[in-house]
Amino acid sequence: MFLEHFGLIEQPFGVTPDPRFLHLGGKHREALASLIYGTENNRGFLALIAPPGMGKTSLLFQYLEGMRNKARTAFLFQTDCDSHELMRHLLMDLGVEAAPLDAPGMHEALHQILLEQQRKEQPFVLVIDEAQNLSERVLESVRLLSNFETPWMKLMQIVVAGQPQLAERLARPALAQLRQRISSIIRLEPFTPDETNAYLDHRLWVAGYAGPPLFTVGARLLIAEHSRGIPRNINNLCFNSMSLAYAAGAKQVDSKMVREAVTDLELESLVRSTQLETGSRRSYQVFSPFNVPFSSMLPARTSRRATSIVPAIVSAAAVLLLGIASGMSWSRGMRTRPLELLPTVEAAVLPKTIAPPAPALPAAAAQLVFEAERQATSADMDQTRHTSSAGPSAAHKSPAHSRIFTVTVGREDTLRHLSLEYLGRFDAETLAATLALNPEIADPDHIETGQRIRFPMDLRRETGSKAGAESEPAAAGRHEGTP
Repeated sequence: MFLEHFGLIEQPFGVTPDPRFLHLGGKHREALASLIYGTENNRGFLALIAPPGMGKTSLLFQYLEGMRNKARTAFLFQTDCDSHELMRHLLMDLGVEAAPLDAPGMHEALHQILLEQQRKEQPFVLVIDEAQNLSERVLESVRLLSNFETPWMKLMQIVVAGQPQLAERLARPALAQLRQRISSIIRLEPFTPDETNAYLDHRLWVAGYAGPPLFTVGARLLIAEHSRGIPRNINNLCFNSMSLAYAAGAKQVDSKMVREAVTDLELESLVRSTQLETGSRRSYQVFSPFNVPFSSMLPARTSRRATSIVPAIVSAAAVLLLGIASGMSWSRGMRTRPLELLPTVEAAVLPKTIAPPAPALPAAAAQLVFEAERQATSADMDQTRHTSSAGPSAAHKSPAHSRIFTVTVGREDTLRHLSLEYLGRFDAETLAATLALNPEIADPDHIETGQRIRFPMDLRRETGSKAGAESEPAAAGRHEGTP
């Protein structure tokens, strides 16, 4: 019923590393190319390091699929083992019965397989996933496997992949020999907002979706922000958001559903609430150095009074400290640049119309948000919006744009339609600038009829927009120009 409701053939945001759903961001493409290049050039040892949920295993499957007709491969992921068990898992993956063999026998069996591959002029590739779980002793055994070689080439290419703990382990002095043999360390980094948008579109397309945009612009902005560009987080947010939409009978996922999904998946708040609850219970327990209740040390007549006074004193002190901390946070917040808004304004995306981000967009967007919020707090903001285009003064100029103009929202207008109508474009740069000039817009998907929205005139395209075609600022009653 879930798939039928959205017109899907299969689940687009599953939890298995299905290679059909693999979408390569810029860093993922570089990592795959580095793996292939290192193998083809017989570099011996390669290391792939990535945080959890970055699609490391999916990338390794894609790498092995590309090597299918070029080399014989083995893939190991059961890394909670000793050296003997690791060798046994390797031979079993190669189809060799290793149970009756001792350690020398297993090494000889592997050596014969490598020599056979050399006669076929095909390399042998061993991939060890989740290598951060290997002990130093087992990692040293992996290094010894690289000793299978001839004077002119390595008989085995080894790729060790794992989480950042693997890098910490390889940096230890005891593994200096292994670290020296690693010819390339390959890293994976999170998706950018535009790559997150392309990732959503790709997975929906593979799952058979062909309808109107399933995720609104605001929903995509929040997914890019709260997932931090990690594919596994993106999948979880999208699946839970779609489940909420299905429960509500909606055909489209909006920002409200994504916010609810973020709240449902957040564990930190549960941990904090548990800690606060435990701390509040402990704050009412007063103990002596000998672990004896303080009230029991008082005379019976005053014990009840002390029991009631002590919690009151503790509560009053807590309230006082909280007030001081809140005042310090408020005063510090008035002087601090609001960097937490940066992911929202830099992630403007639309389905199927993805433009590469401008190189300086994140820093410029952050400065634009900061200056626009300062401008919005000035007392003469309303006067600035209604000033005519004749004789502008420096006090009425936008800090980021030389000219702005105001449009009154019509009955069926959306932010996208207004931007296309008056600027001739709707992309990351225009949405970031528009949100910065209108800090009262909390959700780009929801603007109200009669609301007045300021647009940056210097970002318009010279052709195809009403703002570019109208020379006078007071045209048609909806558009009020402001120099």
